[in-house]
Amino acid sequence: MASTRPAAMPKVLDIIRDEHRSIYAVLDGLRYLARHSLTGKLTVDPKVFRLMLHYLETYAERLHHPKEDQYLFAAMRQFGPPAEAVIAGLARDHAGGERALRDLDHCLARCEAAGETRFAAFANAVEEFVRDYLQHMKKEEEEVFPLALKLLTPGDWAVIDSAYGKDHDPFIAEQEKKDLGELLDRIVRLAPPPIGVGPAAGE
Repeated sequence: MASTRPAAMPKVLDIIRDEHRSIYAVLDGLRYLARHSLTGKLTVDPKVFRLMLHYLETYAERLHHPKEDQYLFAAMRQFGPPAEAVIAGLARDHAGGERALRDLDHCLARCEAAGETRFAAFANAVEEFVRDYLQHMKKEEEEVFPLALKLLTPGDWAVIDSAYGKDHDPFIAEQEKKDLGELLDRIVRLAPPPIGVGPAAGE
């Protein structure tokens, strides 16, 4: 029997992988700055941390996760328990994403209010957050994507890709891209090296 796996990678999976790379870059930068702030090797303006959290909230929680839920996970759920067993935990992660980011922001605010300069509690919370997020993306790419390619037919993928295209206004998508680009530019301008070009410690 011939495989029903599509000859080319479905558009949605390519998009999701590209978005994972963007999210990873910000997560890695957030973790790096938090770690080196904790050790005293860098002095980091709290604005940088807040901009990074805002980027993750805007990009991951409002744009990226809904795409996975509405197009990929929803299509897989028609196959019942085998698919549900894999995606249920990831869907719960998505549901709690905004709360996790809000908790990080509140933790940073408490550190500032206490007069901390190394943000110890925040740095520790960032380590846990980033670790869990990376595990989440790894499970999607190593477990969910292969299962989706096994279960969904080329016709299923065509419907998903078509629905995604029709559901996204090109003007709005371009504006979102511009807004996110400007947000990343602000992060780069404020963050100290090697993440950005902002002032280094002691400057």
